[in-house]
Amino acid sequence: MADNFAADKPAGPRRHLGAAHALLLTLGMVITSDILKTAPTVALNVGQEHFYLVWILGGLLSMVGALCYVEMASAFAHPGGDYHFLERAYGQRVGFLFAWSRFAILHTGWIALMAFLFADHFSALLGLGQLGNVLLAGGLVAALVALNLIGWRVSFGTQAGLVVLVAAGFLGIVGAGLWLQWRGFVPSPVAPVEPEQVGVAGFSAALIYVFLAFGGWSDAATLSAELRDNRRGIFTAMLGALAALLLIYLALNWAFIRGLGFDGLAASGAPALELLGLAFGAPGIGLIMAVVVVSAVASINSTLIVGSRTTYAAASDVPALRVLGRWDVRHGVPRAALLAEGLVALLLIAVGGWSGHGFNTMVEYMTPVYWLFLSLSSVALIVLRRRHPEVPRPIRVPLYPWLPLGFLAVCLYMLYSSVAFVGWGALLGVGVLALGAVLQLLLRSRTASSANWQEEGA
Repeated sequence: MADNFAADKPAGPRRHLGAAHALLLTLGMVITSDILKTAPTVALNVGQEHFYLVWILGGLLSMVGALCYVEMASAFAHPGGDYHFLERAYGQRVGFLFAWSRFAILHTGWIALMAFLFADHFSALLGLGQLGNVLLAGGLVAALVALNLIGWRVSFGTQAGLVVLVAAGFLGIVGAGLWLQWRGFVPSPVAPVEPEQVGVAGFSAALIYVFLAFGGWSDAATLSAELRDNRRGIFTAMLGALAALLLIYLALNWAFIRGLGFDGLAASGAPALELLGLAFGAPGIGLIMAVVVVSAVASINSTLIVGSRTTYAAASDVPALRVLGRWDVRHGVPRAALLAEGLVALLLIAVGGWSGHGFNTMVEYMTPVYWLFLSLSSVALIVLRRRHPEVPRPIRVPLYPWLPLGFLAVCLYMLYSSVAFVGWGALLGVGVLALGAVLQLLLRSRTASSANWQEEGA
């Protein structure tokens, strides 16, 4: 029987994705039900006059960052995505730390966050308790890892269908707002809630959660090596998904304010649930449960798809980790990397369950590390242009270098804000990143004679 894994020549992904399929996959990476929890937090931190502005600003700035990634992904297509960009720009030390951050913090933290969001809504209806929450969240992750192990056709096909269902569910929430508008419904007055932050601090705190809602677009770069038309496909996937997401989020927030009022939104713990209850009664509760469930499943599934590919790409470059850097040719998936991602996500679910505030703990855990590496990626575009001018660039960032530098300034500001305005989970995330640096030193000492650890960025 032929081995599923190539022995003599390293196996890798094939170019099998069309632009439309890639757009749906990317939309699945960014469209998540966390908007249902972040919208009230944003309203708490900014006044009504700045509420829509902060969402538009977050969407447009995300598009600027996506343009930087489109240039790098079209020029340096690779299943590692931004791991590959950082490794080429700064060398393997930085590349390894980024891959570690995705493996141990960013992707697995996001999977845990979405699993808690999924479990929290079921717990509210069924009264599962803290242990029940943890078990349900862990069971969802385990089931989706098993689904991905079946093969890329199943996981990618499932993802496309889930994204369509999520978009339809969000349109149903907007429809509730339109229904109340048509009926001439007037929201009940709600006493204004004392803002959590004011002024610049409030705007900064709001931006953290807005960018969280838009987060995930950079993961689309991991699909660059699997796109049939990398030039058109990566642009369509990233910019098309973000443009659609911005319109969806603006419509959702309009519906929330139309049904609950701005103060009602700021005071709400579950705005979509309240809105649909007002519009449709008990059937509305079933609809929002379906939206949350499908959205969480879609987000976890897409993160497993791209996260395992980053782990596979990075492990392929490290002799001691090559057990994780093997591609299952028969099923078209990085099998060992998928299993490893799932195990770490389950560990983080246990940590979040122990803290008693799983969702917020995961936000704090991920945010500073996310902005640190996004800052480095924005500079990587400039470094790669200077270091590799000979590489064809099918798509170039306009207004270079001002757009990349402007995005860098935003990233650095958000890095500062994420440290200044979040809790102990941020320190945990930074500590895990430092653990990755120690692990790298141990691996380097074991493979000091290997050429794989020579700095390409020197």
